[in-house]
Amino acid sequence: MTAIDADGRRVDGRRPDELRPLRFRRDYTTMAGGSVLAEFGATRVLCTASIDDDVPRWMRERGSGWLTAEYSMLPGSSPERVSRRVGGRTKEIQRLIGRSLRTVVDLAALPQRQVIVDCDVLQADGGTRTASICGGYLALHDAVTRLMQAGKLKASPIVGECAAVSVGLIDGVALLDLPYSEDSRADVDFNVVMTGEGELVEVQGTAEGRPFTRSQLDELLDLASKGISEIVAAQRSMLASPPPAR
Repeated sequence: MTAIDADGRRVDGRRPDELRPLRFRRDYTTMAGGSVLAEFGATRVLCTASIDDDVPRWMRERGSGWLTAEYSMLPGSSPERVSRRVGGRTKEIQRLIGRSLRTVVDLAALPQRQVIVDCDVLQADGGTRTASICGGYLALHDAVTRLMQAGKLKASPIVGECAAVSVGLIDGVALLDLPYSEDSRADVDFNVVMTGEGELVEVQGTAEGRPFTRSQLDELLDLASKGISEIVAAQRSMLASPPPAR
């Protein structure tokens, strides 16, 4: 099976530089301050943001707020049942999500409060960590907005936008937003996190088989930048209207 057919299309009919169908569903649940269902093709991640009026013990003397993230793949999210146990991969993804979102938050402007962003994978078909970052940012934004609506915060501590996407190489062809069928056989696989201004936050990538060149790396980063600009546009569209006050 080749990466693209004679018409330049992938197995699912997309062009190499095309995102999967993308949708953000606001207030998918109503108990947390912010809740967004992020859908990238068949991948669906429920992202919620909760704000506590306290910080971890080690932060209490700093006069600053904190943001952390938790991630899980729920049983039934993949063909083989996923255990609820938190393993090394899960911890690594949690740290990635937390690091990414903290880059666009002024923690000093969130005094003595902790934001917990929970990302639960309902259905996994590749790109769950990048979908978590995209949806987690929106859930965070809504939770902070509602805090301001309630008069508990004077100004937003969010200082930028954050989104992420996967890219990869199959048979030398650079592809954007890989589903599992492509990700599982990619020669090179990258997860790229960027701000809305196009600045790099984190690049995770490796050669799964054959090595790659500097020019291929540049091609993948350019492709990721294109995809992220489209994701940010979708995020902005949702945030153009504030969430209903509670």
